Amino acid sequence: MPGARLTQQERHRIATGLAEGWGYGEIARQLGRPTSTVTREIARNGGPSGYRADRAQRATVQRSRRGRAAAGREAVPEPAVPGRDTEEVRQFGDRLAEFLALGGMPRMTARVLVCLQLTEDGALTAGELVRRLRVSPASVSKAVGYLEVQALVRRERDGRNRRERYVIDDDVWHRALLASAERNAVLAGITRHGAELLGPATAAGARMDGAAALLDRIGQDIVRGIRQWHEESRRGRENAGAASPG
Repeated sequence: MPGARLTQQERHRIATGLAEGWGYGEIARQLGRPTSTVTREIARNGGPSGYRADRAQRATVQRSRRGRAAAGREAVPEPAVPGRDTEEVRQFGDRLAEFLALGGMPRMTARVLVCLQLTEDGALTAGELVRRLRVSPASVSKAVGYLEVQALVRRERDGRNRRERYVIDDDVWHRALLASAERNAVLAGITRHGAELLGPATAAGARMDGAAALLDRIGQDIVRGIRQWHEESRRGRENAGAASPG
């Protein structure tokens, strides 16, 4: 039944469909399910190449148990903001986290990132994240660790209660893109060294050299785009200040 949880039999049919090269839409039609249901099921359980029906079933049972355990915890909702529909914001957050997860970000990591982004001051303690997301402290800790590596969050000490808070800054995507450019530069250097080892006259060496050139170009374009964005933002602020009365 659409809307109900997938059964183990349905998961085996999904695995069979993937093995036979069916698209997500065709699998969904065979099951009588929305394509989005099949897409989420495959994405959260190994992707099209790693999906296994029995493993997906076990993972779902475990998530259900964790969810029931978390349901007993006291949930702390996001404080209401005048002029903002809290329920619509929550639904938006769910959609954004789902999109990030489909793009490859771990699901819990995506939920933590979105929770911080939608918080008015962009900062929450581990305990607040646990209560708002109704998950375990270990899940939050693992997600924050991932986000720190990606330069998407930072830690700071709250002077009032001396608790550690996780913070997402206004320039979070700026810093994340710069970190990506740095990783591209390192990877470009590694692949260029590989090209030299393999020899430029070989197909493998030429392939490595082309990869290095591409990674270099992408990194340079990212840095150039960030600098241009900063310059345009500066001019916009200056123009706004000049147009302000007084």
